[in-house]
Amino acid sequence: MLLTPSLLPSSPHSPPHCGRGRPALAPLLPVALGRHEQRGWGSLSCLVAGRASPCTEARLIITLTSVPCDARLGPALPRTPNNQIHVSAMLPGKAPLPCLGPSGLLLLQLLLSPTSAFFPNIWSLLAAPGSFTHQDLTEEAALNVTLQLFLEQPPPGRPPVRLEDFLGRTLLADDLFAAYFGPGAPSRRFRAALGEVSRANAAQDFLPTSRNDPDLHFDAERLGQGRTRLVGALRETLAAARALDYTLARQRLGAALHALQDFYSHSNWVELGEQQPHPHLLWPRRELQSLAQEGDPTCSDCEELSCPGNLLAVTHLTSGYFGTYPPKPPGKCSHGGHFDQSSSQPPRGGINKDSTSPGFSPHHTLHAQAAQLALLASIQAFSLLRSRLGDSGFSRLLDITPASGLSFVLDTTGSMGEEINAAKIQARHIAEQRRGSPMEPAHYILVPFHDPGFGPVFTTSDPDSFWQQLNEIHALGGGDEPEMCLSALELALLHTPPLSDIFVFTDASPKDSFLTNRVESLTRERRCRVTFLVTEDPARVQGRARREVLSPLRFEPYEAVALASGGEVIFTKDQHIQDVAAIVEESTAALVTLPLEPPAVVPGRPLVFSVDGLLQKVTVRIHGEVSSFRIRNPEGIFQSQEEGTGPLGHTRRFGQFWIVTVNDPPRTGAWEIQVTAEGTPRVRVQAQTSLDFLFHFGIPVEDGPHPGLYPLTQPVAGLQTQLLVEVTGLGSNSNAGGARPHFSHALLRGVPEGTELGSVRLEPVGPPQRGLLAAALPPTLASAAGAFSLELVGQDGGGQGLRRAAPQPCTVAPVLLELSGPPDLLAPGSRAPLSLRVASFSGPQDLNLRTSVYPSFALASNLSRARLGVNESAWGRLWLQIPDSAPPDSVVTVTVAAVRRDGGPGSPTHAFLRLLVQARAPQDQLAASAHSADAVRPTAAPSFHPSPWGAQGSTGGGMADNPWWGTIGGVLLLLGVVSW
Repeated sequence: MLLTPSLLPSSPHSPPHCGRGRPALAPLLPVALGRHEQRGWGSLSCLVAGRASPCTEARLIITLTSVPCDARLGPALPRTPNNQIHVSAMLPGKAPLPCLGPSGLLLLQLLLSPTSAFFPNIWSLLAAPGSFTHQDLTEEAALNVTLQLFLEQPPPGRPPVRLEDFLGRTLLADDLFAAYFGPGAPSRRFRAALGEVSRANAAQDFLPTSRNDPDLHFDAERLGQGRTRLVGALRETLAAARALDYTLARQRLGAALHALQDFYSHSNWVELGEQQPHPHLLWPRRELQSLAQEGDPTCSDCEELSCPGNLLAVTHLTSGYFGTYPPKPPGKCSHGGHFDQSSSQPPRGGINKDSTSPGFSPHHTLHAQAAQLALLASIQAFSLLRSRLGDSGFSRLLDITPASGLSFVLDTTGSMGEEINAAKIQARHIAEQRRGSPMEPAHYILVPFHDPGFGPVFTTSDPDSFWQQLNEIHALGGGDEPEMCLSALELALLHTPPLSDIFVFTDASPKDSFLTNRVESLTRERRCRVTFLVTEDPARVQGRARREVLSPLRFEPYEAVALASGGEVIFTKDQHIQDVAAIVEESTAALVTLPLEPPAVVPGRPLVFSVDGLLQKVTVRIHGEVSSFRIRNPEGIFQSQEEGTGPLGHTRRFGQFWIVTVNDPPRTGAWEIQVTAEGTPRVRVQAQTSLDFLFHFGIPVEDGPHPGLYPLTQPVAGLQTQLLVEVTGLGSNSNAGGARPHFSHALLRGVPEGTELGSVRLEPVGPPQRGLLAAALPPTLASAAGAFSLELVGQDGGGQGLRRAAPQPCTVAPVLLELSGPPDLLAPGSRAPLSLRVASFSGPQDLNLRTSVYPSFALASNLSRARLGVNESAWGRLWLQIPDSAPPDSVVTVTVAAVRRDGGPGSPTHAFLRLLVQARAPQDQLAASAHSADAVRPTAAPSFHPSPWGAQGSTGGGMADNPWWGTIGGVLLLLGVVSW
């Protein structure tokens, strides 16, 4: 669809003039389409050049070219002369507009028929086609604010981002990253961070502790309480981000955004005629005014599904009651919809605007207006977080970087001098080579260990501080060989951002092997890859006492963790450790691991991998007692194991470790590796590319008030589970003029043997450049006792075979384990109740439930064993005691493991819950400066249908006291200064 916009004055007859007799807006403004181009609602971004006057309305005329009236696509477009649609767009008129400059943006909602829409969650779409979801609101807002950050902060050493480059195009994360960081810059981490926020947002409609809490959804006229919980969640977001726990910060941000967005759908703010976000909702020092009181009737009876006129002529703010708690008083409005029990009690009907379906939303005709205000409010929230955290802190919150972090776990016993030096050399080299570049690590983590101690963890975003801390570590002491390696690794995993690489330097086996299963689960939950560099040399005895004969299997825990995380265990010797440690720099350079067929060496059979035109810097690593190997490219050219430069690339050898760097550009097609060796050598092929993918799982929920996909980190046996894939690196400019790369199906294999478990067809969802794919997992997968790998298969733009593998294998959980936090503040000296649920859907289960907490706070539970039948659940309560000495803004991690009592096959199921300890703040401190560490209540956070899937700001003053105008992420907003 081609849109040719022009701005006309409010009246079609006599154009009004504003200010000094100038039209409010210049005609023929360029237009940028919102990134959702499907059925339902859309958005336009229009460039406003020069000064804008305080006029309050402009009329936008959209000329639609070549738009067929197709009954299959929904109602025909309204017919006007020249096939034009008139759209009124309100501008904030409460204060004068300063000069916006060439980068000023005005977001206008395009009110079209369902032939053009924001892209909805596919399961919400089944129940309510054309609806605007929580995921849409969250991601649109984040992309807008990210674009504004890029416009205001020019990239070092690169041309500034130009707004005009994004006009007339779908706004995509890939395009933003390419414009700011350079072509091919991977947006995978940024999109993963947005996914964390979006899934935390959607989860509030499913978690048992939040889904029916009216305070978390602005239901039941609990508007003041809802605002308190909303502001509390935003405070927690700030505190967690400042404590460098960005995972927890994103979870709290998702909960806050869910509540904020629900306000506009669940209250009557839209029905009151408001066309801007509530001016005081994010302002804690301002009381919410004009609230309906307990005895005020607000709704009349409505027996139809659609209830456009059931609100009484009141000017007070109200919201609907949902379900049976709290009970609906006489004369009050219900939330409404088929699943709302209160809507059958007079007055019947409801007022929610969650969707376009009257069966779910009695005020469905106002869904677009509610979504528009929720989007503007979400942009306000993101922008205010940016002002409080600063540009660097906000960038780390959303992982607005193509670079990975750098995380080291170091054995510091007396025999580790060479290994520590190797780690120092690599860290120094990475810091110096990447300083100031897009690939400079955003996070640095260091955890030392020995026997019997481990830690403390050191985290920073400053490379100089990291180097100083690393330089102070020296090899001292000794003891018997086993060390507290897994304890230190667990500590590193708790503090390392998701999708990171962790490198463990040691020459000893683990003393704490009982942690193996928990660490495996934590690597999957964090999706971090762990590589062990082990300098095990039986001839070396200095500095390491061995008081007993050590088992040859003592390193198996490392092998298990490496397998679960997609990493590897590399054995080497002192004289080679510095050379082998060079893989640290290679592994932090946005590499993908290419799938091998077969996945492991089979005598007499070559390993085959596919190279497509989007790969570069292909590297082959071979490790083991190898006598010879040979690499063959698609043209039949060979290169053997001799060191030096050959016809295909350069070969280096360090003991039993070979690295072959293939010449660029590599030949596309099928490559082969033939290996002759004793035992089972290990082969890994990696390459650099921007084309990768993210994935997660979900359970369709279609029979409740908020249909959507309940997000999961792994499939659960017995539940219909969906695989959701988000392809990164497509971008609107990729392979311009040619066919777009695409994946057609997903291949599932057993790990490590490589047995094919099934193949599922991937169905595209939404615009192709968005890269969203979905598939139902085969029912037979639930019976797989071990792990499975996920491999996407398709074609690149040139018709060449395309394969990408997930970095880590997946497992099927035998039970569903849910762990939820407390509804109130987690403060020093408090005793916090936690909620636990374990459910079985595939067969009888007899389980032991084990709990742990870091730091070592007191934790009690009333559920230590669960015996379950099919479709049975057990509920429990945990009590976490926070000591008086617990520092404010510190993070607590609670872990629950469900372990089979009979010791049968399958790994334990783990649930991890991160909580923030905050100091109690008196009510008169609610408006204190955001730079202090004060906080109030947390929020855990029904609604728009869910999806599973700067500079430091000023302080002080409310909106009326200290207003300021800003062009925030494509939306012209009037923002006040908020103190959280």
